[in-house]
Amino acid sequence: MRIYFMGICGTAMGNAALLARATGHEVLGSDRGVYPPMSTVLAAAGITVHEGYDPARLEKLAPDLVVIGNALSRGHPEIEWLLDTRTLPFTSLPALLHELVLRTRRNLVVAGTHGKTTTTALAAFLLRENGRDPGFLIGGVPQDPPTGSHLGAAADPFVIEGDEYDSAFFDKRSKFIHYAPHIAVLNNLEFDHADIFRDLEDYKRTFVHFTRLVPHNGFVVMNGDDTNLRALGPLPWTRVVRVGTGETNDLRITDFAEDAAGAAFKLQWRGAPWSEVRWSLSGIYNARNAAMAACAAGLALNPGHPTALRLDALARFRAVRRRQEVRAQTPALTVIEDFGHHPTALAETLGALRARYPGARLAAVFEPRSNTARTRILQNGFARALAQADEVYLGAVSRGGLLTEDERFDAEAVAQQLETQGVDAHWFSSNQALCDRLMGETLPPPDTPRVVVFFSNGSFDGIIDRYAAAVQPSPLPA
Repeated sequence: MRIYFMGICGTAMGNAALLARATGHEVLGSDRGVYPPMSTVLAAAGITVHEGYDPARLEKLAPDLVVIGNALSRGHPEIEWLLDTRTLPFTSLPALLHELVLRTRRNLVVAGTHGKTTTTALAAFLLRENGRDPGFLIGGVPQDPPTGSHLGAAADPFVIEGDEYDSAFFDKRSKFIHYAPHIAVLNNLEFDHADIFRDLEDYKRTFVHFTRLVPHNGFVVMNGDDTNLRALGPLPWTRVVRVGTGETNDLRITDFAEDAAGAAFKLQWRGAPWSEVRWSLSGIYNARNAAMAACAAGLALNPGHPTALRLDALARFRAVRRRQEVRAQTPALTVIEDFGHHPTALAETLGALRARYPGARLAAVFEPRSNTARTRILQNGFARALAQADEVYLGAVSRGGLLTEDERFDAEAVAQQLETQGVDAHWFSSNQALCDRLMGETLPPPDTPRVVVFFSNGSFDGIIDRYAAAVQPSPLPA
């Protein structure tokens, strides 16, 4: 079959295209602003990527199936041509994944508001380190495993990041509804995606629907410390395993400690020791990600005894790109990039950085970019989270002109609120102005050690790259 991916250079779309190619299909696609690394990876796999969108070209290419990414909507020229002519069949990315790969596999699906990408990478990594050949699809850029997608052996689990966002403009169900979970991992549950869900109850509902797809001989691996997840109920149609720090959990995280070198913790399975972990990742939330991944991967291999899974490889695990990724480092200044775009994610990361860099002055640079972060819905939560920093720089609201003044994230009000709490806070109407201010303040480096962490789920208009290059012209070793 000849499959055409519309928006192929997105992380999820590109990795899915690679999976389709691995299953033996001819794959091609289009995108706007085609550039490395994804364009290079696709080309190496023999996948042709066309620059821009052109209905006439699509008609001439005549693929057997068109896959439409969920970032594209009505008004898109190729979509309008597809709808007008009804010449070619089309589908969503999640539906394609179900038909090509997931329908016949025993799938480990990682869901939750936070930590999905890291937990997915951890589960795939641990299975590989235990001698198995799992398939996987990771919605970010992992370092371990060394690629974002892999078909794996049909007899081994397939690990996939289960996003609750909608599937396509014509399919408003959450992506994970398509993913046929045998083991469903629920990391946490907190209101997000206000453009898709009405409120917390609406958000919970899609997770309940997801758990109803787990068979009776499967598992739901749940964060037992999360109040909203506990409110989902007993889930009597399948087996539930709880993970967390509380004493009632099946898998407990104990003796967590953190310092400048990393973190250490212990895992206990139903009262018996499983493993002691020492690794480079920061924060109790990453320890929980590891515990959730270990539990799910262990159950996938041995439903009765998950502790047969060896965890010594966690000491070598390297975080996913853009998750507390150090972009530049000098004796006086550390520059970090993080994908955080929810108040809880910002708060947990800032707390972890306090432990990792004791005595340093902590500057948080935040771009209100996601469809929820750019509104006022979570504004008070962002203010509380950012109050953990010594300095705060608020960037321009992404696509702010598309929102009314009452709807739009009010950076000035947040800065003023933070100032009353003793935080040195600034807001900017352009990201370039923010970058200029940072450059002027940190070059040359100040006498006091400083950590500057950028939070964005997008490019931040390229200022992270420019700032890191200015601070440290020679790139850090990979």
